[in-house]
Amino acid sequence: MNYRETIAYLYEQLPMFSKQGESAYKKDLTNTLLLCEKLRNPQQHFKTIHIAGTNGKGSTSHMLAAILQTAGYKTGLYTSPHLKDFRERIKVNGNLCSEEFIVSFTEQMIPAIQSIQPSFFEITVAMAFDYFSKQQVDIAVIETGLGGRLDSTNIILPELSVITNIGWDHMNLLGNTLEAIASEKAGIIKKNIPVVIGEVIPETKSVFENSAKQNSAPIIFAQEQFSLFKYQQTLETLTVTVKNNNSGLHETYTLDLPGLYQTNNLITVLTSIQQLNKNGWNLQESVVQKALAHTKKVTGLHGRWELLQQQPNVIADVAHNEAGIQQLLQQIAISQYRHLHLVFGMVKDKDADTVLKLLPKQASYYFTQAHIPRALAADILLEKASIFGLKGKTYSQVNEAVRAAIQQAGKNDLIVVCGSVFLIAEIDKEKFISL
Repeated sequence: MNYRETIAYLYEQLPMFSKQGESAYKKDLTNTLLLCEKLRNPQQHFKTIHIAGTNGKGSTSHMLAAILQTAGYKTGLYTSPHLKDFRERIKVNGNLCSEEFIVSFTEQMIPAIQSIQPSFFEITVAMAFDYFSKQQVDIAVIETGLGGRLDSTNIILPELSVITNIGWDHMNLLGNTLEAIASEKAGIIKKNIPVVIGEVIPETKSVFENSAKQNSAPIIFAQEQFSLFKYQQTLETLTVTVKNNNSGLHETYTLDLPGLYQTNNLITVLTSIQQLNKNGWNLQESVVQKALAHTKKVTGLHGRWELLQQQPNVIADVAHNEAGIQQLLQQIAISQYRHLHLVFGMVKDKDADTVLKLLPKQASYYFTQAHIPRALAADILLEKASIFGLKGKTYSQVNEAVRAAIQQAGKNDLIVVCGSVFLIAEIDKEKFISL
């Protein structure tokens, strides 16, 4: 098989959660363990950082990877889902894994795939671990896919565990209370391994404390270590001054990730860096400053309050659940614009009503859908939205919707594309950009 045939094989032969939803989710680690056994357990041959959370784990993973890489460590990064290219999931020092590796790995594993019948996510996790081992990385930042306890990535013994936050998402799989969701995420806490908790709320704090105690794991709450002092934002940067609550000192960082919600992720990252330095890693303040200013450039992260064009400003953001949309609306509230246009699409297994009731009635809406089976049809989304007083039209695909928004908008208006990672993945600037 060539690369294109290999990717087609992986998409077509393996159950894929991003396309199918719950039916593709395997609720134990057996398949991943079996796959990795056949690969001689590559996950045991390099150090890792494990990151879970409802929101923010992608940004946190990329910031940490940028810092480690800038510090001179050969750094692997495993994240999901990808936006444009499957190889975005598996990077070393910001470079996509090679097409040749994916072809050779898949051909080697076809007998195992046929006998074990893993999901798409399970085989990609094994693929990432094998690649990082073969590349002899110093450390790899590993983002969970869904949950934590039963997530396929949860066969590693990391240097550090990080849980960014807990919110309402994937309740059909993780539980119908914040405590239940937190318990699933807390499944990445390992014996004697420190864990950093980013944002915490009363319902979840005791869950994390109990899990850490059971595992004799030192637990560090990021919000107790650092606090936000002030911030300044442009369309493409976020300058944040934080206070170290232990020393009383203030430090200022300029991020190339401009979303206001990155302030929470920054505090999580800084606390994680403290712990890594205590573990013997050499991550100097000057390196942290430099890396955070170039996270997008170093790692290739996209879709986080990302400016696509100006006059009118077009922003893409992967916010797709209640907590993510709330954070996005906070960002919109402090933004300068004349009128708001929302290009919006969701997937079927999200709680559409909970999200839709948050959205501003005064905005103009362009309802659309990604081209995956999980996508909620644009006409159904419009019907649901109308119940909450949201008015707009439907469009068959996102670029058509963005083009319509640009045509309707004045140069001082704001257009935001959001609601689904898969919607953001289908954005093609060449198809809508105003000339």
